[in-house]
Amino acid sequence: MMYWDGSMGGWGYVLMVLSFVLFWGTVITAIILVARSLGAGKERQETGSGMGVADNLLAERFARGEIDETEYTARLTALRRARGA
Repeated sequence: MMYWDGSMGGWGYVLMVLSFVLFWGTVITAIILVARSLGAGKERQETGSGMGVADNLLAERFARGEIDETEYTARLTALRRARGA
């Protein structure tokens, strides 16, 4: 004869924990993917609208004083010329 005491048993608890982890993992993954997709669009707009990565790096080096104005303008002109070709 089988008795039911209202308990889920061992496998019931395991299944409940696994479904809990799977549900919250899915929710967190969805939030991260949405945030990344919104952030990626913003990055694309920034790089496409103005200076490129190389231009930004060159400007940073000039700002830190690693290169002088003559070298900065020469390299910037070379970058723009190469980009146009």
